[in-house]
Amino acid sequence: MTTETMSNHDAHADEHEHHDAGGIKIFGFWVYLMSDLVIFGSLFATYAVLMKGTAGGPTGADIFELPLILISTFLLLFSSFTYGMAVLAMNANRVTQLKAWLGITFLLGAGFIGLELYEFQHLIHLGYGPDRSAFLSSFFTLVGTHGLHVFFGLVWLLVMLVQLQTKGLNDMTRPRIMCLSLFWHFLDIVWICVFSFVYLMGVL
Repeated sequence: MTTETMSNHDAHADEHEHHDAGGIKIFGFWVYLMSDLVIFGSLFATYAVLMKGTAGGPTGADIFELPLILISTFLLLFSSFTYGMAVLAMNANRVTQLKAWLGITFLLGAGFIGLELYEFQHLIHLGYGPDRSAFLSSFFTLVGTHGLHVFFGLVWLLVMLVQLQTKGLNDMTRPRIMCLSLFWHFLDIVWICVFSFVYLMGVL
């Protein structure tokens, strides 16, 4: 075997090793998402049990502002589209476009968090905080847990933007971007459930 042949063989072996490592990371992240799904399932079940426990306080129909929630929903769902565009840019090795789409995704997610914080602050100001009733406790816990996940996703987005700027698009950053893609789309699916089960059913 010539030196050149051995060199090519080593290069292919390294590439295969990096590919396997990236696949293992993504599989491991799927396992994490399944555990997260159990947490959200428990929170939904708790809310279903406690949603009628208003203790003489307001119901969902009294406090939910659907126009505001619709804007929040649009922001988060559209951010899923922009992240999808980021993945397409990554697959095409267009780093500048990738960073731009990730930046837009961050802004949309930040807008969602801003509206959620406004909603929480407004309800607490009116005296409808999580200590008011079992219904409000379960509402704040479920929606707040989702919001906390979105916040962590925003932090992750910033980290990826920094790493793309300093390290570029490589075998380390690609799997991380794909894992974040899974996480972000997962949060969108959970929010659709929150919007339908908590807000829409709450005002009916």
